[in-house]
Amino acid sequence: MKTREQKNAETVAAFIEEPSNQGLLEKTGQLFVPHIAEAFTDRRYSVEEILAHGEKVIARIAMTAVHSGHFAGHAPTGRTVKATQFREFRVTDGTITEHWGWFDTGTLLPQIAKGAV
Repeated sequence: MKTREQKNAETVAAFIEEPSNQGLLEKTGQLFVPHIAEAFTDRRYSVEEILAHGEKVIARIAMTAVHSGHFAGHAPTGRTVKATQFREFRVTDGTITEHWGWFDTGTLLPQIAKGAV
């Protein structure tokens, strides 16, 4: 029998990996987030790590995308990049009732900087 934490982690992982939820994963409340959607195409999200405790689930997510538009003063490079996103979820009775997210631009910007490989 699975624990509540295991069920909640599975609920969150399924949510993250479902392509139709991509738009929800792109909303974090950070000012630059709309620019990510414009500058990085072919976005894919995958769970790298997930931790659950009671109703709370924290996920470290990898976003891979193609840098095809201007972002933070950097012209498009055409490179495939990988950025980290962290999300916190609240799962109540098997349903995600709240979630928040943060993009880690520290993992993103060095990949599109001039001279990066």
